[in-house]
Amino acid sequence: MTVIVLVVATLCFRLSGSLLGLVRFATLRVSAAHGLAVMLVMTASAHFVPSDVTFMPNHADMVAMVPPFVPFPAFVVYLTGVLELAGAVGLALPATRKAAGICLALLFALMLPANVHAALADVTLAGEAATPLWQRIPEQILYIGVSLWAAGVLAARSARTARAGSALPAGPNTTAPDGGSH
Repeated sequence: MTVIVLVVATLCFRLSGSLLGLVRFATLRVSAAHGLAVMLVMTASAHFVPSDVTFMPNHADMVAMVPPFVPFPAFVVYLTGVLELAGAVGLALPATRKAAGICLALLFALMLPANVHAALADVTLAGEAATPLWQRIPEQILYIGVSLWAAGVLAARSARTARAGSALPAGPNTTAPDGGSH
């Protein structure tokens, strides 16, 4: 479900950029940052939902996901919910997008043991079995990748590599690597 929210929200933002001319969503990378923010608001909400709510994952479900070696599981669930919300806000703001994306990638990596524990311990979320590992691990890798891409970390490295590979001296008497002149 979370992957669907990420993809649909990203596409909606990107379409609003291309069809409605909203400059904010002119690129897929920025649209993905906002799509991830929408997904994070949705997932973070479960961290604060009272346990008597059963139509969606709730705080008690999230606490059950926390591996036994983690101290203060209820506090950790609240903390990760707050961090997800802060990350969502950070992704939406251009000035904080890079830091937020990097921090979220770390958070997603740190939360992977909870997802592994939930799958192996047969934890239920809103009465449904937790996402199986064969699905959850690739999802977590996707979220880490989108976070870093939204932050510009992956794109920036690619752009630097491309610039470095195509950087040639300029001038009328310059010879290109293939022997031709520029």
